[in-house]
Amino acid sequence: MNRRQLLKTGSYLSVAYALPLTVSRQLFAANLPADLIDLTATDLSIAIREKHISCAEVMQAYLQHIHTYNPVYNAIISMLDDDELISQAREADNALARGEYRGWMHGMPHAVKDLTAAAGLRYTSGSPLYADRIAENDSGLVARIRNAGAIFIGKTNTPEFGLGSQSYNPIFGATGSAWNPELTSGGSSGGAASGLGTHMLPVADGSDMMGSLRNPGAFNNVIGFRPSVNVMSDDNSGTRALSTSGPMGRNVTDTIRLLQTIAVQEITEQYNPMDLHDVRIAWLGDLNSYLAMESGILNLCNDSLSSLSSAGANVEATHPNFMMSDLWFCWTTLRHLGRASMKSFYDDPQTRAQLKPELIWEIEESMRLTESDRSQANLIRADWYSELNRLFSRYDFLALPTAQVFPYSKDQTWPREINNRTMDTYHRWMEVVILGSLGGIPVINVPVGFDPLGRPMGMQIMGNFGEDQKVLEFALAYEQTTNHLEKRPKLIVAA
Repeated sequence: MNRRQLLKTGSYLSVAYALPLTVSRQLFAANLPADLIDLTATDLSIAIREKHISCAEVMQAYLQHIHTYNPVYNAIISMLDDDELISQAREADNALARGEYRGWMHGMPHAVKDLTAAAGLRYTSGSPLYADRIAENDSGLVARIRNAGAIFIGKTNTPEFGLGSQSYNPIFGATGSAWNPELTSGGSSGGAASGLGTHMLPVADGSDMMGSLRNPGAFNNVIGFRPSVNVMSDDNSGTRALSTSGPMGRNVTDTIRLLQTIAVQEITEQYNPMDLHDVRIAWLGDLNSYLAMESGILNLCNDSLSSLSSAGANVEATHPNFMMSDLWFCWTTLRHLGRASMKSFYDDPQTRAQLKPELIWEIEESMRLTESDRSQANLIRADWYSELNRLFSRYDFLALPTAQVFPYSKDQTWPREINNRTMDTYHRWMEVVILGSLGGIPVINVPVGFDPLGRPMGMQIMGNFGEDQKVLEFALAYEQTTNHLEKRPKLIVAA
């Protein structure tokens, strides 16, 4: 059953609610996918709430699917025992029978990214230093998801301390893309995105400093949304953090639903697809060849932009009035400084021996930086805010590719070159994402299709600071102009 049929199923469900329960259930059963895992998170929520299916049935379906495919894709880690999860699902059914509805995620299975704490679950951060750590309390994000009724089945895999856009670590190994498990799922929310793309999860949470929601979204043909940084924070200082948590989904509607659950700040409840007529989109491309780009990526993005033009949008190629090399200096300086707090691991020879080389390099670079470097980086960032304001005074959205390479072998830690151009750091190949990260602005990854090898790619759509609803409503409209999210990978079972 493809996505349009599922949406059609949803329309049948809407009609069914007005009918007697017996008829309603008959209508639902007639349109129910063969596998419960194929229901969107939104439709799954409705089906549970209306008691068309039980939480125990949902849990059993997901566990069977996970046990079949997770050994190959390695998206979900540190899982609880099946008996415990089925027991929790049955208790969710009993609560519903008592009239206790916990929220839109009532009884739905969820796995949280292994960079955040969920009480009673293993909490490794992908580091051997914390291989045996068990969280005592929920993080704020996890508490909000739990309060919405979700049942935590385990964690999603992530690189060590979230460093790098390749989700591998010495404890659990590497996570494969939903479209080819021999290729990387991206990172650092790679387990989350692969879990979504393989339908092992209804929705997924993640976090994003340097594309960690966007890059995995592109590499798994799912939605990844980095909100304006104030949406996920109660910090009223006005400072824009480099990193933020955010939602991922198989479609835009599910992504919005999870955002409404995890956001700290109150956000809009109603979202409608944007009318694309006369919407102004600035296409930044490869920044006038500043960015090395694997062949085929720009073509896929241009094809999707053409579909937007056909829908009435105005797409114009442009370039920021900014030295991109200055932006890279700003980014690396602030990023290095953010790792200075980990110097104690570096100073102890025993713990240093357990750190990945990229983290050691980050810490060493932080030690070389001066107060002058910090000051210069902050001045550049302030100038970048001004340039973003100028661009958004002319355009509604800025667009550029989500990644500079297609998914590559998960046995490769990071790409050393792109089109014969050497990548001088472990994250230079993801430089394309820093424009949004340094702005603290809302950015969504939307799919643009596949190359001849079947490797997926995405495009970043950026909005002005605080215009999260506008970005999401654009994404809803974009989803209607393309069919990329309707495509499903052919999953592989372990030999």
